[in-house]
Amino acid sequence: MKIVVVDYGMGNLRSVAKAIEKVAPAGAAVLISSDAATINSADRVVVPGQGAMHDCMREFLSRGLREAVHEAARTKPFLGVCVGMQMLFDHSEEGDTPGLGFIPGQVKRFADGMHGPDGQRLKVPHMGWNEVLPTHPHPLWAGIEAGSRFYFVHSYYCQPTAESACAAVTDYGLRFTSAVAQANIFSVQFHPEKSAAAGLQLLSNFVNWQP
Repeated sequence: MKIVVVDYGMGNLRSVAKAIEKVAPAGAAVLISSDAATINSADRVVVPGQGAMHDCMREFLSRGLREAVHEAARTKPFLGVCVGMQMLFDHSEEGDTPGLGFIPGQVKRFADGMHGPDGQRLKVPHMGWNEVLPTHPHPLWAGIEAGSRFYFVHSYYCQPTAESACAAVTDYGLRFTSAVAQANIFSVQFHPEKSAAAGLQLLSNFVNWQP
């Protein structure tokens, strides 16, 4: 098995790769690469990301990765993480940035002045541990209890057009989509590589997933 973490100059690539190595089957190769041919030859593809959406899209497109990643998103198990999830959508409010359009929908900014259920003012970005509630069964939730806590760092959230694309929700001033699933694509707003046992379980489920 070859698992490729796509390198477009943004994101904590080595942390993601190291976490995948912990759960990958014996003999699996986990590679960090910006080479289209390497991505095309992968059995599974991971697109991580952190930072500003417009910076991520600029670097991604400048490296000529759109075609290879589009093919991966169409044909093989595909995992997007954080901005790697947001990039799959049509458009982001962050920098008025077009996305890749693999999943219909928009990326919105959390409003200033939000409050939690206890009346406490909520800061933006949403940073730290929060509960993730799956909306329907999926192989990547195997062994993960509903309400398990994952680690988030983001100021923008995804709003898929089709309700069926939402795989999990999280509450932070509003109930937002924290995971999406569409055919062989599964993407999460949180960072599984920073989310202890639950995050490693999700990555283990991904490397064993047969869509």
